[in-house]
Amino acid sequence: MRAHRGGDGGGVAGRPRIKDVAEYAGVSPKTVSNVINDYEHVSERTRAAVREAIDALGYRVNLAGRQLRRGRTGVITLAVPELDVAYFAELAKYVMAEADRRGRTVLLHRTGAVRERELAALHGFDAQFCDGVILSPLSLRPGDLATHDRRLPVVLLGERPAEGATDHVGIDNVRAAREAAEHLLSRGRRRIAVVGGAVRGRQGTDRLRTDGCRQALEAAGLGLDAALVVPVDAYHWRDGARAAAGLMGRREPPDALLCLNDHLALGALRALHEGGRAVPRDLDVVGFDDVEASRFSVPSLTTVAPDKEEIARTAVSLLLERIDDPEPGPPRDHVAGHRLRVRESSGGGPAG
Repeated sequence: MRAHRGGDGGGVAGRPRIKDVAEYAGVSPKTVSNVINDYEHVSERTRAAVREAIDALGYRVNLAGRQLRRGRTGVITLAVPELDVAYFAELAKYVMAEADRRGRTVLLHRTGAVRERELAALHGFDAQFCDGVILSPLSLRPGDLATHDRRLPVVLLGERPAEGATDHVGIDNVRAAREAAEHLLSRGRRRIAVVGGAVRGRQGTDRLRTDGCRQALEAAGLGLDAALVVPVDAYHWRDGARAAAGLMGRREPPDALLCLNDHLALGALRALHEGGRAVPRDLDVVGFDDVEASRFSVPSLTTVAPDKEEIARTAVSLLLERIDDPEPGPPRDHVAGHRLRVRESSGGGPAG
């Protein structure tokens, strides 16, 4: 075997180059590059041969040099509303793991659901600092996407503020909420309150999940009582506790709470316990997001579990494809999977 000189592009004595890996694997340098960048259209046999060559030769990608030659930073931004809401913290963990696997660094930005901060993220802050943005918007207006500089790749998480030329990843919130409500109906519950819901306004996550509950009730020959749709100031424990306490103080309290995130549901469980209500004997509680705390509450929490790993993996992949091939193309929508995890708070067993 011949001596290897230079790194990714040559220059450091003793280090193997892409050309050396290609010769060892019996493929072209372009194929080696495709495997390193995890492009899809490479056969598993070829991919295995290239990886074997990389391991055998001890090849290491010179990420900094490669990004500089391309005029890129190797940094992507993840902009989320809050990090003290567990869903976003867990999602960030998966995004950072996937980005690291793809040789990128993540700049984490908290927007606080403030429109000006979301706009700053949408426009890339300073283009010198990042190659693209993954943004979970809560406050953008429909016209904001129209002003987006198409040269900066953006992938949206959650719901689209409006139709636009940005890629998007999310779950089917209407279907997920409908399935959760159908589960409650199957247990004989009829007065389902939607904690954190909205009966009017733009098609945000709160409105879509409320619509899903409405669809389930109407299919069962019932209607959604607007008085049982309880908006909240924020999606934190205290807001769920406050909403649950208020609902239980009514003359006709609900027999189930569909809470639009797990923080609301966990806060509600605490308020119900303090108010002497037994869950699920007196009423059921269901949340959204399947955060880790939902498996350790007493009772354990029934919750809609979005596939956070799929969301993160897909968002990073779509963004890197736009970075590598910036030619405008039609926006892509990816609907990630979800499942209802039935636990003790609605008659199921302990969390597995």
